[in-house]
Parts: sequence; C-alpha cells; structure tokens
Amino acid sequence: MLLIDKYAYFNRLKNIHPIEKMFFSMYLLLFTLVIRDSVVSLVTFMVMSASIVLGAKIPFSYYIRLLLLPSLFLLSGIIVILISITDASTTILHPIWSLYIWQWQIYISREGIHSAVNLVFVVMGSVSCLYFLILTTPFIEILQVLQKLRVPMLLIELISLTYRFIFVFLEVSIEIYQAQSSRLGYITIRQGIQSLGQLVSTLFVKMFQRAHQLFIAMNARGYEEELLLVEQSYHYSKMNWVIIIGISVGIAVVYAKFGGSL
Repeated sequence: MLLIDKYAYFNRLKNIHPIEKMFFSMYLLLFTLVIRDSVVSLVTFMVMSASIVLGAKIPFSYYIRLLLLPSLFLLSGIIVILISITDASTTILHPIWSLYIWQWQIYISREGIHSAVNLVFVVMGSVSCLYFLILTTPFIEILQVLQKLRVPMLLIELISLTYRFIFVFLEVSIEIYQAQSSRLGYITIRQGIQSLGQLVSTLFVKMFQRAHQLFIAMNARGYEEELLLVEQSYHYSKMNWVIIIGISVGIAVVYAKFGGSL
C-alpha cells in the first residue's frame, strides 16, 4: 500500500461523508482554475494546507514532500514563461533583464514575472485541493460518489482498474530492478541503459499477464460486466456544510475585495 493511500484510510477526517469532502475540494479547485487570481489561489492553498495538516492530521513533513513532486514540473513551466526570446530589433516594454546574442534578444519582463508568479499560486492552490481529496478520502469512496453522480459505469471501471494496476506496476518494477541490481545490471551507464530497456519490455509483458489473470479471477467470481462497489454508511453533517459554505463564500469575498492586487 502506498503511504498516500494509507493516510486516506487513517486520518481524522475519514468519517466525514465523502460527498462533503469531494464538493469542498472540487468547488475550490474549479473556482481557482476559473478565476486564476493570485490572491484567491494563495488563500485556497492556505485553507487546504491547514485542512490537511491540522484537520486531517497528515504529517507536515510528508505533505511538504508531496508538494515537491509537482514543483519539479512547475519549474520547467516557469522557465518557459519567465524567459522570452525575440528579434533584437524589437522594442521590449518594461524589461528587467536582457541579453543580446547575434540577432536575438533574450529578456525577462515584468509581465513575464507576473505571469510566472500567478502560475505558481494557481498550480499550488489547485494541487492542494487534489491532495486534500486523495489524502482524506479512500479511492473506493471516490468511485462511489462518481457512481451516485451517474458517471458512466464503463469509465468508473476503467478508473478502478487503472488505480489497481498502479500498485501492480510498482511492485513488479521494484522486483525486476532489485533482481537486475543484484546482478550488477546498473554498474555502468551502458549496462544501465540496456538493463532499463529490458526492465521496460519485461514490465509490459508482466502487465499483460497480470491483466489476463485478473480477468480470469473476475469471471470466476461471477463478473457480469459491472463492478459492484460495497457502500459504507455515512451521515451528512449540517455543521460541515456550514463550514464548507462559509469558507467558499469567504474566498469569494476575498476575490471581490482583493482580486488582482498581486
């Protein structure tokens, strides 16, 4: 079991109705993506981070490590937005830094910095919404909510099987890598590239074998082209809905008063 999946089952918000948690996270996620305002994104990130660390009692150090994963991809996007290249004869408005190389001009402008900062806030605010959902809600309960929302069953089954094979994929890849490492498969760069190619090819074969075995096991247990989800009983909480609506309205008020100030 992945640690992120373990915390989904063992956190202080596990007994809250999954629809309440999903509505809370998805509403703030959509609001952040639609508005794309730095202030709103920053407030959303702070609210969600507090809910994860203080509300769900997820370890702060683990949450920081999770935030580092999208930060690596975010860095590449920031560099593309921050640094611009144009013809040397073009006049740049509000340049902060520029460098001329032959007939090209490489520069950083105020608009580029503003766009990069806004991107950082929007991405981190959106990621915190998704982390809140996956760290406080078991995956099977998310599927149950999707089923209640009348999402096509075929899509739910594909999501469920994909999620299942993430663990199989990791397990098999670790086993193959450990077997190769014990035989000095990565002792040199050339040997490492060759071993990595063998790992990938073997992994695909193993995945097809596991998929076939899973299909046989499902048929043996009476699979009739529809996965049956065992529902756990939850109760709605009026206090939780008051808190959700209060936070949502509060963020909307923050946007109305301070939107566009960063």
